[in-house]
Amino acid sequence: MADHDTKPVPARAAVERAGEQIAAWNPHVNAMLAVDLDGARKTAEDIDERTANGEWPGLLAGMTLAIKDNIDTAGLETTSGSNFFKGRVPNRDAPVVSRLKQAGGVIVGKATLHEVCFGVRSHNALIGQCRNPYDTSIIPGGSSGGSAVAVATGMADGALGSDTGGSVRIPASICGVTGLRPTSGRIPNTGSLAVSESHDTIGPMARSALDVARLFAVMAGYDDGDPLSVDKPLENFLPQMGAGVAGLTIGLPRAYFYDDLDPEVASAVAEALKTVENLDVTLRDIDLPGAAETFDQAATIIFSDAAALHAERLEQAEKWGEQTIERLRMGLEFSGTDYARSMRAREAWQRTLKRAFEKVDMIALPTLPQLPPPIEDDRSLYAATKRVGANTYAGAFGKLPGLSVPCGASSGGLPIGLMLEAPWWQEPLLLRAGHAYQQVTEWHKRRPKVPG
Repeated sequence: MADHDTKPVPARAAVERAGEQIAAWNPHVNAMLAVDLDGARKTAEDIDERTANGEWPGLLAGMTLAIKDNIDTAGLETTSGSNFFKGRVPNRDAPVVSRLKQAGGVIVGKATLHEVCFGVRSHNALIGQCRNPYDTSIIPGGSSGGSAVAVATGMADGALGSDTGGSVRIPASICGVTGLRPTSGRIPNTGSLAVSESHDTIGPMARSALDVARLFAVMAGYDDGDPLSVDKPLENFLPQMGAGVAGLTIGLPRAYFYDDLDPEVASAVAEALKTVENLDVTLRDIDLPGAAETFDQAATIIFSDAAALHAERLEQAEKWGEQTIERLRMGLEFSGTDYARSMRAREAWQRTLKRAFEKVDMIALPTLPQLPPPIEDDRSLYAATKRVGANTYAGAFGKLPGLSVPCGASSGGLPIGLMLEAPWWQEPLLLRAGHAYQQVTEWHKRRPKVPG
């Protein structure tokens, strides 16, 4: 089922193709923490047998999947890229993983990530640095860097990441794939390690918006084990994926989100917006006052939540990566009053967004304002994250759904992403828009070449 621009292949053949790509790519990009091709082959053979017998094995039949290593997989080590969880093997799948398997998804392994999901570089002590397949000297984004790299290189057809302030959308943009952050509460986080429970949400990645839509349709739904899960029924939107976007109005929040853009990012996004406009869409400049303050307000909550979660582990400094523990300890500097102020700021920001969405159907902006930095970057992890996540934190702070789609490439070949954001619970609209854009562009079909 690897690529829906081509005829689906048998599940066993899809697994063998994924295995070939893992063997070819992983030594160069270090994206997979664990590989389970034997288990994947058994699953695939069962799917093919059921298909041959006339059964319907599920919406994802034979789709190979990489699961971010902070999400529990029964029988497979799940470490969150941390020495504290090395050797931990869950005895049950996270609900999202169960749902994927029930729909015919085939797990080929666990994707690497930044240590405890807390950084954009996707580095951890267990496996080292994950690398960008388009240029191995460049970060892949994070914290779900391994997931995006797995999809970009064909090591998996789809992948799960988790997004706190951009950890699905940032690596999707940097690696040239499509990634969705759903509305907070739409997909359960049960069985996963969060950074900030009030911000985190698991999200799917794939090459195309159509495949992301299939994954999302399977993953969404209430789970009582997640206290922040929302019982919000999802309509059967897949038959409407080809309905187009004619007549919609898309807002462009020029102030802040379009400030200080790299010229190549600005050019790629401008061209993408022309393409979108040609789909019979109206583009309208809008104001989102307070946007510039959202990163720091969100960071107060996120860092405080992370420090609280790891409070006892922070006392064991020798087990941490130096930059991760430095960033985690920043959460100890905030007071309860700081936290309360940021919560009030979040409520005000959501009201600002609500007013904006009374005038437009969606918002469009560059996923990243700049091209991604090199791995060997002298900036602190906090400074690097603040720059790379400048445009993604605001949506997460507001609990919005957001979709990053590939929209161009730099002169050096690095992918560039366009982000669409919609009102709460409007993921089907985002995915339909992403699909419409990809029907008239080729950026999501680009593939990196194996080094050497």
